[in-house]
Amino acid sequence: MAEKYTAEIVPLNAEKIGTAPHGAATFTIDGAQMKIHIDMFDTPANVQHWEHFHGFPDGKPAEIATAAQDANGDGFVDLPETEPVSGTTMVPFDAEPAKMHVPNDSYPVADAEGHYAYDKLVDLKELQTAFKAAFGSDDLQLDKRVIYIHGVPDTLKLPATVQGTVMNYDAHVTLPIAVGKIIKA
Repeated sequence: MAEKYTAEIVPLNAEKIGTAPHGAATFTIDGAQMKIHIDMFDTPANVQHWEHFHGFPDGKPAEIATAAQDANGDGFVDLPETEPVSGTTMVPFDAEPAKMHVPNDSYPVADAEGHYAYDKLVDLKELQTAFKAAFGSDDLQLDKRVIYIHGVPDTLKLPATVQGTVMNYDAHVTLPIAVGKIIKA
């Protein structure tokens, strides 16, 4: 019997980015595979959107960030400000999730209307092995995770207080724009 998890993805930072990204994610574990489907609407158009599940390695339940997490009062909830409630970035939803190589350029790109759909079939054992190497356990604990969608155009003016640079990628790439709590269906 397949296990199914879902997340309703709601906007974050919408008033600052000029659009209200929203959508849904489904994770179906069936035998040795996990099927991931993410459908997003009203994201910044023609932009690559990093997307991941975040959580706490110790299994503490992650919660979604809200405007209340804007610790420095700059009007944006940036990536570091999500960590106290959501934990760390764990599994990327890119071309190869099981490789768990977060910074890369193989994430979905929204079309001119701000829509994209992501579908991936992942080898569960390969993902669990990489997850255990990174976090000490092979239990993904999806029902204790949250999904984040990131990314705004380079042309959006961000205050210097917005943090989130990862390697050679700046805060425009990592700024959270939508978030959802993953629940068991």
